[in-house]
Amino acid sequence: MTAASPDFYLLDELLSPEDKEIRDRVRAFCLQEVEPTINEYWDRAEFPFEVVPKLAGLGVVGGTIEGYGCPGMSNVAAGLVAAEFARSDGSIGTFNGVHSFLAMQSIAVLGSEEQRRRWLPEMARLDKIGAFGLTEPEHGSDAVGLETSARRDGDSFVLNGRKKWIGNGSIADYVIIWARGEDGAVGGYVVETGGRDGQLEGYDATVMTGKTALRAVWQAEITLTDVRVPVENKLAECHSFKDVSRMLDRTRYTVAWRALGLAMASYELALAHALRREQFGQPIAGFQLVQDKLARMLAEITSMQLMCWRLSTLADAGRMTAAMASLAKMNHAAKARAIVADARDILGGDGILLEHHVARHHADMEAIFTFEGTDSVQALIIGREVTGISAISGRRPER
Repeated sequence: MTAASPDFYLLDELLSPEDKEIRDRVRAFCLQEVEPTINEYWDRAEFPFEVVPKLAGLGVVGGTIEGYGCPGMSNVAAGLVAAEFARSDGSIGTFNGVHSFLAMQSIAVLGSEEQRRRWLPEMARLDKIGAFGLTEPEHGSDAVGLETSARRDGDSFVLNGRKKWIGNGSIADYVIIWARGEDGAVGGYVVETGGRDGQLEGYDATVMTGKTALRAVWQAEITLTDVRVPVENKLAECHSFKDVSRMLDRTRYTVAWRALGLAMASYELALAHALRREQFGQPIAGFQLVQDKLARMLAEITSMQLMCWRLSTLADAGRMTAAMASLAKMNHAAKARAIVADARDILGGDGILLEHHVARHHADMEAIFTFEGTDSVQALIIGREVTGISAISGRRPER
């Protein structure tokens, strides 16, 4: 893969030197530490554990969180980081997204000062890995209906229930389990599992197999059977499912950047192949049909770049709304899906071989299209914003 990204509208001129430095640091890391070996891990469906300490030294874990050993970067820089990881590999991007954004942000925003001091520094060093346990076997898009329960028993909460599709769930030291208390309110409970070698009584995490996407990162099915969690491990500022939704809203914009990263990678690979591959006596880049595809791919990528940049600048100004993030996720996931498919087509037979990378991006894009809210769910969030009527519940929201 080439080191230069498509930048047809000179977006680099809108980035601060600090943001560009972070992006370039991550890009260099991915070129050196991720891309040379990731296909083999993806093919074997194995997680590259040796990348974790190297990632810790990169100085980006924790994203926008300030203090506690975290970099406190801008939302623009955090988006660029998400794009660069995805541009090299969706699995590594998912690992960092779950750990740095879903898990660490939940503690940073919904935890007490004592809880932030207790957990975030070692997570920023990747001495401890985090996971975000929301989705359940029977509750995906309707996560608000979660059934996992938390019952107070003396100085502990006792958790019972099941979770599914939990990224890092089988290797994480700290798994935030979202559960319904005896009062019916949803809370966040930090389960200290003991990590890869942990034997926490009642906590069973099984790696999901048979995946055709994001094969180099592990998702788990988790069963909680009378798992005891100390009272002090309940996130202090989480009082209802609205607080959980806040966390998803805060992190969803990075998924749009990740879709952009996969689209950029696929475009670059397709362009390089088209210039190199000769048929009928000339490079296929000289054929009208191929140039038409490349031009349309570039147009979509350019619009995605500008939308991502604007969305993140709004986030930095505290003005990003949930519907704004949903619009970007919906738009970018669909466009990136089409771009990756066109790239696979341009590569012909080579497009289904892992050695050319596009096959991996093509498969991984299917997962990004779905997680953190499907295309249809994002559309309904946007529809609710513009009409004032919830098509999910059929009710007008309280303003």
